[in-house]
Amino acid sequence: MGSGPLIEIKDLYFGYNHGLLVLKGLNFTLRRGDKIGLTGANGSGKTTLFHLIMGLLKPTSGEINILGRQRKEEKDFFEIRQKIGLLFQDSDDQLFYPTVEEDIAFGPLNLGKSHEEAKIIVRDVCARLGLTGLEKKITYRLSGGEKRLAALATVAAMSPECLLLDEPTLGLDESTTYRLLSYLQSQTKSYIIITHDREFLKSAVDKIYLISDGKITLKESL
Repeated sequence: MGSGPLIEIKDLYFGYNHGLLVLKGLNFTLRRGDKIGLTGANGSGKTTLFHLIMGLLKPTSGEINILGRQRKEEKDFFEIRQKIGLLFQDSDDQLFYPTVEEDIAFGPLNLGKSHEEAKIIVRDVCARLGLTGLEKKITYRLSGGEKRLAALATVAAMSPECLLLDEPTLGLDESTTYRLLSYLQSQTKSYIIITHDREFLKSAVDKIYLISDGKITLKESL
């Protein structure tokens, strides 16, 4: 895959059906090893940008290059959804199965792993995220913090090259936030975090970018 950028976005425009442009000529590059925070007012386009990167939305114009290739059509994003992990803002959008272990195993099984291999992945991911003992628990009975970590576990189980985390600390208490931070610092190399949690960003990222008026600019390096 070479040493080029993981994600490179050029002159990206996007607007919803009501016609107002959310992104207006946005340019952005994420390189391997980058740990980036993304801030901006509500409605500024942060989540929209994540969904465009994952192919869940289609840009009005501009280029989305990921892993060295331009991505345009739905088929172009099949690989991306295996290599880049998106944590949705709402954990309920990520958890579909009755139990935690079934949710975590879904991705690896979908990639062709055997049931035995998937069991090992579930065990390892739960250990890394502090979910050991909750594998058999009914998902809807989890606490808010446990749901957040379970949703992240479904992403981590795919061993992605990059994470896109949308408000990962939302609803987390201090100890669960620390568990999340420890995982990011020890287990991941490249990620973008959308959050209003300034203290978390100080510990988790190297640079903070701001989306405003449809464009993205470097706010500060930490």
